[in-house]
Amino acid sequence: MKTYFNTFILCFLTTYCFAQLSVKNDAYIFAKDALVFVEDDINLDDGTTGTDSRFYLRDEAQLIQGSGSTGNSGLGKLSVYQEGTVNNYAYNYWGSPVGAPSSDNNINAEFSVYNVLNDTLSLTTNTPAIIGTSYDGTSSPLVISNYWLYAYSPGTDYSEWDYIGDGTSIPAGYGFTMKGSTSGPQLYDFAGKPNNGDIFVDVAAEQTTLVGNPYPSALDAYAFIHDVDNSNMTGTLYFWEQDPTVNSHYLTDYIGGYASYTITYDPTANSGTGAYIESYLAATFETLGADGFPVNGSPSGTGTNASKSVRRYIPIGQGFNIEGATGITGTQQVVFKNSHRHYEKESSIDSQFFRANNSNSSSNLNQNLTNNSQEIQYNADGFQQLPASTDIRRFRLNVDFNNEVTRQLLHNFTPSATNGFDYGLESPNKSPNPRDSYFIDGTTPYVTQAHAYDIDLTIPLVVTIDQDMPLRVRIYDVQNFNDESIYLHDKVTGIYYDLTVLDFNTNLDSGTYSDRFEITFKSEETLTTNEFEDYSFSVFQNNTISQLVVANPESLSIDSVSLVDITGKQMFKKTILSNNNRYEFSTKNLSDGVYIATITLENNNKLSKKIVITNK
Repeated sequence: MKTYFNTFILCFLTTYCFAQLSVKNDAYIFAKDALVFVEDDINLDDGTTGTDSRFYLRDEAQLIQGSGSTGNSGLGKLSVYQEGTVNNYAYNYWGSPVGAPSSDNNINAEFSVYNVLNDTLSLTTNTPAIIGTSYDGTSSPLVISNYWLYAYSPGTDYSEWDYIGDGTSIPAGYGFTMKGSTSGPQLYDFAGKPNNGDIFVDVAAEQTTLVGNPYPSALDAYAFIHDVDNSNMTGTLYFWEQDPTVNSHYLTDYIGGYASYTITYDPTANSGTGAYIESYLAATFETLGADGFPVNGSPSGTGTNASKSVRRYIPIGQGFNIEGATGITGTQQVVFKNSHRHYEKESSIDSQFFRANNSNSSSNLNQNLTNNSQEIQYNADGFQQLPASTDIRRFRLNVDFNNEVTRQLLHNFTPSATNGFDYGLESPNKSPNPRDSYFIDGTTPYVTQAHAYDIDLTIPLVVTIDQDMPLRVRIYDVQNFNDESIYLHDKVTGIYYDLTVLDFNTNLDSGTYSDRFEITFKSEETLTTNEFEDYSFSVFQNNTISQLVVANPESLSIDSVSLVDITGKQMFKKTILSNNNRYEFSTKNLSDGVYIATITLENNNKLSKKIVITNK
């Protein structure tokens, strides 16, 4: 049944459902804080000569359409607001929920910034945005600089950006870049024919395509990523962020990077009850060169990771990058579908336009058409709080380079993970930097990796740096390890550092360290402590007399005693020539701090113990 509106309707309830919807002449629909669901098509103006019929989505109202096969049509317009989050010097990545008005119901119309973006005058009136030629956009009146309007599909090099500032139209589903206005966050009115149905975008192996949520509703990242027709991509979504403190239009001044997001559902996790596993990593800021890649030797200038966050439900207008899967041939496609659409408000913690993280967001206001009994929960740091089950674990590593750049890595543990690539659980490193760290599988670097947990597992950790500098590794967001140790093993020094107790610090020469560091869950001390304990063997620091004491009551055959600081620098190594029941070593000339004492027996078993030296 088709529903006609010849005057107007105000939608203030929670949900409105229609089989078909037609708005004629100068009538309009005004939906406020509500879901409007239409099973089949929408016609705005119903083929008449007037162009005044309107469909307004306001105060987080959204439109979802069902499985009907008829496309939307008409010369009237659906209007929906979205707010950009950057100033005139930084990019937002966008997608358009509407195309140019068209009476053709067989296609989703192409769009350009010239024909869908408007300045807001009142709740029901707007005026087309002015497309200017200067470098800076303004808010009053709304002027969009055409200098920064680009699309990208698909490619690998900076030179492959496609300029669309001349009014070039792009198909529904593709994204575009646009800088903001001098006032900062800017409200835009997207007005045109609402997109509907299957929307295809091109991908190619290991190449990037800039896409965007093409619907006037939120998009479920899980449904999009795990659609059986979307195996042509890697399963990770990448979101651009720039340092908002850098006020420059010069590419060589830009400081930015890509956040990564993926999600999966493991029915075997959480003791067989199942669990969603969401993997998000903030952008690592780096200075960019004229070729668009990070500059060798250039610090980020921030000292920290970026501050924005991504959640499962992608808001209206949000743009992001996808990457074609390794091994696909030629140009393949990825599809957006109505079944991926979801009613999730941006005031919910689960759906936010890519903006500054606020872990104190309101509780989930989800009013989806289906019941989701396993909502993702978040902790005080804004990360997913996993169900309390030891078969599903995770930790993050913060790898700090000279206190200037931090690469954050995430490792998931879940029963379904394999030793190969796990779609929805792992994210390749899209933007390697001159100073970087990553997990590795074969030759592929990962910023997010997954395994089934095994206490005997070793996880290689690669570090690459462009000049001599200090390196620090910190652990963060440790979940469901229940006070178990997580070690960084430095295979050069042979020392295991329990990251849950102290950070790892060292100084490295420039180069790539692909076989020096690994994450383990057992140390040599773990393997040999029982032998030492059987003989009441002990190592301790006596700060009163500034001595390292090794108590050996059973006179075990000791080969050597060594002491290193937390950077791995050796303070001394003493070869033991005779068996005694006690050894004492002066620490009077050492600086206060944390050290690692290692006792090696003649059978090559070792005991490493952390000591704290405080010289009075």
